Amino acid sequence: MSPNGSDRSPRRPTRRKLLQALTAGLVLATATGCTWEDFPRLGMPTPTSEGAERILSLWQGSWAAALAIGALVWGLILWSAFFHRRSRTKVEVPPQTRYNMPIEALYTVVPLIIVSVFFYFTARDESELMKLEKPDVTVNVVGFQWSWCFNYIENVPGSSGNAKTSKELDGIPDRYKDDFPANAGGVNDCGTPSTRNPQTNNPGPTLWLPEGKRVRFVLTSRDVIHSFWVVPFLMKQDVIPGHTNAFEVVPNREGTFLGKCAELCGVDHARMLFNVKVVSPERYEQHLKELAEKGQTGYVPAGIAQTSHEKNRETNKL
Repeated sequence: MSPNGSDRSPRRPTRRKLLQALTAGLVLATATGCTWEDFPRLGMPTPTSEGAERILSLWQGSWAAALAIGALVWGLILWSAFFHRRSRTKVEVPPQTRYNMPIEALYTVVPLIIVSVFFYFTARDESELMKLEKPDVTVNVVGFQWSWCFNYIENVPGSSGNAKTSKELDGIPDRYKDDFPANAGGVNDCGTPSTRNPQTNNPGPTLWLPEGKRVRFVLTSRDVIHSFWVVPFLMKQDVIPGHTNAFEVVPNREGTFLGKCAELCGVDHARMLFNVKVVSPERYEQHLKELAEKGQTGYVPAGIAQTSHEKNRETNKL
């Protein structure tokens, strides 16, 4: 009985609160906007490029490993808490252990093994994702405060010039220019924060890409560091002034998708949005001709010229 003569145990309110907390946590975990079909992706959008499948697999594997390790750690914590709690009949102090060399070695070696496994799979996938092959299409993505320009480095009817010698593309290293098409006059498309996609009304300019073709993005900046992120490609890379980055994807699904800057680049960073429209190769070629007919021929300035460090790296590779 309690001190006031009641049979009610003082532990019951605590147990009731614990049960309520567990119920609320279960509701919070299950009452989300994800459907059962979305659950295996663990929050990732549906991949729309070949490389995105590899990224999704790495993401899922990381979650599986984290959940397994978490279940083991929480299991050991709960086991220790319940089976080594103080007994009502035994009040003496239990034996005190200063250290246990096998256990200490275990919890030192096991995390190193876990990190090494994560590092191996990450390095393996990164080397494949960053591999540059002969592209079918090359797009120079120019980031600036507060929007994007897209230089389509193509040999387009109605546009004359040479991308390899164009002054507007001086900031792009020669190792990327070597893969530019010969006599590529090219076309361009620039946006502003107020630009909108005519089909979806989503803000930002629209980058057109051909389905099934290997696309190389050559990333340059005019001012500060940005980050080029096409959300369903599950791939993003920094756009750095004076240092040119590049990566390749093969879009494998037609549609209009969202893109954004993933690097805090200033006061209007949130307005640096764009769209990616993946169409058939024939429709892509037609779009380039339409840009040429509008007078959007040639290239807009790619951005800040290479830094001395980048130029030295370029020379050392030759």
